[in-house]
Amino acid sequence: MTSFTPSMPDHDCTLCPRLVAFRHDNQEKYPDFFNGPVPSFGPILASILVVGLAPGLKGANCTGRPFTGDYAGDLLYPTLKTFGFASGDFGARADDGFELLNCRITNAVRCVPPQNKTIAQEETACRPFLIDEMKAMINLKAIVALGGVGHNAVIQTLGFKKSQWKFGHNVRHELPDGLPVLFDSYHCSRYNTNTGRLTEDMFHDVFRSVCHELNLGV
Repeated sequence: MTSFTPSMPDHDCTLCPRLVAFRHDNQEKYPDFFNGPVPSFGPILASILVVGLAPGLKGANCTGRPFTGDYAGDLLYPTLKTFGFASGDFGARADDGFELLNCRITNAVRCVPPQNKTIAQEETACRPFLIDEMKAMINLKAIVALGGVGHNAVIQTLGFKKSQWKFGHNVRHELPDGLPVLFDSYHCSRYNTNTGRLTEDMFHDVFRSVCHELNLGV
């Protein structure tokens, strides 16, 4: 069995009118930003897929790399390095030379939404890209969903009902039919960390669970 390159929305994707209008506004305000659907980051043959919500306006929407340039990446990427899923020095730039090892990162919605809030139609429109991505990851063993939207995107992508699989921090979901194991985490956003809803130790606990699942000995 061999992998294939998953499909990706065009840079000028028109699937979601609200996001298109917001993109055009940002192209005028921030002409040097990436301002388009942000591609996934990390090897397609990885065993772990991290699924976030959507790009941040002055983070991934600026740099063109998931969780790069915003506060959430300042917790996510050092955590991945701590657990052996990354190498190099994270500089919060797409050209910092930071690399992911056995881990890939994507978002449920690939374009930046107004006020960092997606709507159901946008999540549905972007779902085929997540489906394709998961099919391409032939070595996929574990998925880490960041936040309720990431969790629901994975559950619906796999064809399950949200009511059957409830989101909960550091909850392990053993999905049927040999599917990858799903782990939930509160999103590593500034709001969650500033309010104490998510601490570094709590976030690390999720990845300890993943390492235990994959027998990585961390």
